[in-house]
Amino acid sequence: MRNGLLPLMHNRRVHASRNVEEVAAFMASKELRLDLSPRAAGQFEFIANAAYMPGSYLGYIQYGAAATIQVPQGRARDDYWLHFSVRGSWEIHNSVGTVMCSPEQAVFSAPVGHHTLSEAGSACFVLSVSRATMLGRLATLLGDAPGGPLDFAPAMNLASRPGRRLLRHLQLSLEELDEPDESHCSEAFLRMYEELIVTSMLLSQPHSFSERLNRLEQPAWPRGVQLALDYIETHLDRPLTLGDLVSVTGVPGRTLLKYFREHHGVSPMRYWRDRRFVRVREALQRTRDNASVTDVAMAWGFYHLGRFAAEYARRFGESPSETRRRHDRRP
Repeated sequence: MRNGLLPLMHNRRVHASRNVEEVAAFMASKELRLDLSPRAAGQFEFIANAAYMPGSYLGYIQYGAAATIQVPQGRARDDYWLHFSVRGSWEIHNSVGTVMCSPEQAVFSAPVGHHTLSEAGSACFVLSVSRATMLGRLATLLGDAPGGPLDFAPAMNLASRPGRRLLRHLQLSLEELDEPDESHCSEAFLRMYEELIVTSMLLSQPHSFSERLNRLEQPAWPRGVQLALDYIETHLDRPLTLGDLVSVTGVPGRTLLKYFREHHGVSPMRYWRDRRFVRVREALQRTRDNASVTDVAMAWGFYHLGRFAAEYARRFGESPSETRRRHDRRP
């Protein structure tokens, strides 16, 4: 998958303008500084789209012209940054030196001062995760507080297996978050998408705690596993996070992930999603009242019916309505 296929979040417009001074003021309100040469002002076309989650945001940004964006050392926010180029290249200068961000390579930056040079006509995605959110997810995976600084390797090859996995998780989350109807996106759902992305970052990119995570090879004890399975089964109709399972079972998140992948071939969240589809199919096969396919799907937390129907057909070889009609023809 190429990152150029990620949704551009047209439904999440935050700011758009060709006025350099207006955009500079907008960025200053975010503790960012925009530098632009007078010659480049004629090409300037700023667009910022963003999807906000409890401790992070995903943003699409373009400047049109070549521009420099400064993130000062004294900035109050303490976000970790991940930069993806949609088109063109971005030169990231941070604590490790200079790294090029391109459609083939993403760049990680720690929550310290850095600056970015974007070439004319380029556009990028920025994932910004607060320090508290990042370290909280890391503690969930470790089963304990990290107890030290978290530093990521600066560059990720997006054609690599970890890079493709992270892009898939970003695409899944963005497709949900870019919907014009936000009525289904409760804070619990937003936390679920956020955890998916941040967990993928921590497991996909080398960092200062990777070795410790990889040492979590102890098996998940039977009682903990059964508690996780029981909890998933009784929470299929609502958002679920890895943190929820860690709280219920007392098993480190990395250990739970390892167990589910070895015994079920999927992550706990994918297992939860698979079970929801099974329960929808069971409901469509046994329902004899006037409940529609839409009613059944939404009762199990599927709000985007087009994507639900396509995924259902891929899994079961027939549409949800065909399942219902076959059932209705029975004596």
